[in-house]
Amino acid sequence: MENELITREDKPLTQLMERCEQLTGNLKTLTKEIAPLLRGERFLTDKELSERLKITRRTLQEYRNEGKLPFLILGGKVLYRESDVQKMLDDNYHPGLR
Repeated sequence: MENELITREDKPLTQLMERCEQLTGNLKTLTKEIAPLLRGERFLTDKELSERLKITRRTLQEYRNEGKLPFLILGGKVLYRESDVQKMLDDNYHPGLR
C-alpha cells in the first residue's frame, strides 16, 4: 500500500467538506424550527407564526383582538400554542366543493 498525500484540492476531500457544510446548514435550520416542549406543548412567537401561515403580524394582532386565536403574553412577548393554532386551522377548514 502506497502512502498518498491528500491536499485541500483533492476532489474527494472538497466534496466531503462541501457535504459537511450542507449538513451543518441543515442542522442549524432544524434547530431553529424545532422549539423545545413545555408540558408537551410547543410555542410559537408572533414572527414564527406569521412566517408559517404566510400572513402579516398585523393580521395575527387582528385575530387576537377578535378572539379568533388564543395567545399569552410573557415578558412583553406574544406566544401561541401550536395546538391552539392547529385547532383554529381545523375549525376553519372548508373542504372543496364537488
